[in-house]
Amino acid sequence: MTESPFSLTAPLTDEAILALHSGDNVLLNGVIVTARDRAHQWLHERFIRQTIVPTPEDQQVYNALKAYLQNGLIYHCGPLVEKSPDGSYHFIAAGPTTSTREEPYQAEIMQHFNLKGVIGKGGMGAQTLQACVQTPAAYFHAVGGTAALTARAVVEVLEVFKLEFGMPEAMWVVRVKDFPAVVTMDAHGQSLHEQVLKRSQNELERLIG
Repeated sequence: MTESPFSLTAPLTDEAILALHSGDNVLLNGVIVTARDRAHQWLHERFIRQTIVPTPEDQQVYNALKAYLQNGLIYHCGPLVEKSPDGSYHFIAAGPTTSTREEPYQAEIMQHFNLKGVIGKGGMGAQTLQACVQTPAAYFHAVGGTAALTARAVVEVLEVFKLEFGMPEAMWVVRVKDFPAVVTMDAHGQSLHEQVLKRSQNELERLIG
């Protein structure tokens, strides 16, 4: 575990990801894309599994997103965003949302876009951990309960896609500076979430045994 945080700037390289280990503190910089349930489902159905034929508008959005997501980062976040009179946006709250809801989609999305990381809270499951090894990528755990403080790390809103999904579910493309997080799933197959679960299960067995 690092005492001083790594400073990482997206887009990220495989080498940067492979240098990380579970427990490392990081400060994330560069461009990231927020995506929650609707966004993951939309990407998965239309462009990965292709169970729904994308419209020409869908294809345009996909092409624009692909440029941001290649070697990039997805943030599980439903932000509170304010629109200024000049038409620009700024984040008021940007706390992480629970990541496990995206487990059915995340691994395939990571591999499809060659994502280098996912930011969220609570960790993810075995499929996502395997994708972290194969892609390679990392899961970055952001601190929950500090949505207003986290929003300070968002220094610019570049674009927004699928605003018709609603503000929290839209895909916001933002630039962040010194966004604090902890690596809890790494490209070497280590998951702090699994370790904590196993320790808890062992302790429970000891107490009731």
